Amino acid sequence: MPDLAPLSARSVMLSLLLGSHPDRMSAAELVRAGEHFGVPPATTRVALTRAVAAGDLQRADGDYVLGARLAARQRRQDEAVLDAETAWDGTWEMAVVVVAGRTGAERAALRDRLTSYRMAELREGVWTRPANLRRPREYAAEVVLSTFAATPDEDPATLARQLWDLGDWAAQGRSLLARLEATPEPAARLAVAAHVVRHLASDPLLPTALLPADWPAASMRTAYAAYQDELRSLWTVAR
Repeated sequence: MPDLAPLSARSVMLSLLLGSHPDRMSAAELVRAGEHFGVPPATTRVALTRAVAAGDLQRADGDYVLGARLAARQRRQDEAVLDAETAWDGTWEMAVVVVAGRTGAERAALRDRLTSYRMAELREGVWTRPANLRRPREYAAEVVLSTFAATPDEDPATLARQLWDLGDWAAQGRSLLARLEATPEPAARLAVAAHVVRHLASDPLLPTALLPADWPAASMRTAYAAYQDELRSLWTVAR
């Protein structure tokens, strides 16, 4: 894996709020925390102003909180970091696109929405995954979809390998985990941790029976949870 670029000042600020789970942070707290990652105070203040202008952050009683888009992203990250699996009875979720004539932007938005629910496209307009997650199937409210529960005739492990490149995901995950463990410098460590949680967000969260041996997701979740504790400790000191 190539070297990971350090995060920009704005990304540092967003990562602090995304990863450490304070309800809010003041400008002074973010400035002090930013200094820990090598971000000068003036640069932090500019980054915060731009993040508010872009809607990534909002002001609330003088503090900074995540905007709507990033709050939704945080919920997806939390799902990835927490064990979202429940008992699996072999059934699969299926969503079939039944409305034609949509614009390219509408099709792209639907693809993003279904992907965010960790669905994979079996063939054009047909999305599926094992029905092993506790999260609500809010995509079922899409008027352009019909949704079903189904059981594939073929071997489910073979189907999972066709839908997701599990070997590549695992290899990248192990590489990131090793890099996080070997990186002590704060700014570089934050950059690696951001890639870890981004990679976890693409974990298909498959049933254990369908995963290859030595699947690294659980170890990555444990390592990232420990890093969140580091960030929370930093936030506490900053206060």
